[in-house]
Amino acid sequence: MPLPPLVEPAAELTVDEIRRYSRHLIIPDVGVTGQKRLKNARVLCVGAGGLGSPALMYLAAAGVGTLGIIDFDTVDESNLQRQIIHGVSDIGRSKAESAAASIREINPLVNVEIHNTALDRENVREIFAQYDLIVDGTDNFATRYMVNDAAVLLGKPYVWGSIYRFDGQASVFWAEHGPCYRCLYPEPPPPGMVPSCAEGGVLGVLCASIGSIQVNEAIKLLAGVGEPLVGRLMVYDALEMEYRKIKVRKDPNCVLCGENPTVTDLLEDYEDFCGAVSEEAQEATLDSTITALELKEWQDAGKDIFLVDVREPAEYEIVRIPGSTLIPKGEILSGEALAKLPQDRQVVLHCKSGVRSAEALAALKAAGFRDAVHVQGGVLSWIKQIDPSLPAY
Repeated sequence: MPLPPLVEPAAELTVDEIRRYSRHLIIPDVGVTGQKRLKNARVLCVGAGGLGSPALMYLAAAGVGTLGIIDFDTVDESNLQRQIIHGVSDIGRSKAESAAASIREINPLVNVEIHNTALDRENVREIFAQYDLIVDGTDNFATRYMVNDAAVLLGKPYVWGSIYRFDGQASVFWAEHGPCYRCLYPEPPPPGMVPSCAEGGVLGVLCASIGSIQVNEAIKLLAGVGEPLVGRLMVYDALEMEYRKIKVRKDPNCVLCGENPTVTDLLEDYEDFCGAVSEEAQEATLDSTITALELKEWQDAGKDIFLVDVREPAEYEIVRIPGSTLIPKGEILSGEALAKLPQDRQVVLHCKSGVRSAEALAALKAAGFRDAVHVQGGVLSWIKQIDPSLPAY
């Protein structure tokens, strides 16, 4: 449904602004008034990564008057495949600072506000209160739920996007006019069920596809044109080149925006709410965790171990710990791989960072492999502590 413009128009456009935004001005649905609204708008982008990169670039090009960037990370070489707002010369630089510099190159008429910090329970209200609209470019469930909860509690609309491999999703959540994120996803998925982009990968150009949809929705909300994706979920399959829209209804029993909400403040710990690993995995790792250095010592001493890499085949092709055997986590959790594991040797599991191997360890413990252990930090720790010549990803 059409919604009223989110912001009032600015007093005027300068001659430079009229020249720069002329292609907007001649669109009847935007026009001078719509462009004045964009000029007067304050938009915060949470994250300057895969989704934040195209979103920030097109918001700047569109003439959004004030752009806020919140990101505490630094630019890594592995980011450049998709995070196009950064370049080779930015490696090691603050992502927020790097993104701000690119924005100023794209459009010096835009005011950029940098929040070079991690978004958390203590600062999210204060930061969000400064903006008219939030664009969510986060890649983890804990921050997504916190963004949603803060936006609902402050009465702010936000544009959400999600990407994984070849699939993307986008929607607009605005509790005043429709559902919130909790109406769509009342509970986070079980720990380890949904791999992150760092674990499962993402097609670089998919970020542009979903990020541009987010900017499109932001412009519609700010200028009050068209029908925003409130109450609708856009699902994109890049392999099939197919877009689908799914209706999302406001849940009257939603714990946050429903008729009788039970969540009336931000949660104390969103990481705990989402759970990086399951309780079973946490219990399994107690006294059953070794470091990469200990693994190397065991190998050098000739200890009779069976080293299992629980990552996916594509990851195994990139880099591997010497002596490891690939058995993906899914085969262990399903029980399919149990017959492949020796009963007379100590099983040592590892993954990329330690999360998946912890989940696999819990399954092995339950199946009777009492002395099985996993490697803290996974292959990344091996690269950092043992062999820096190996490629990290």
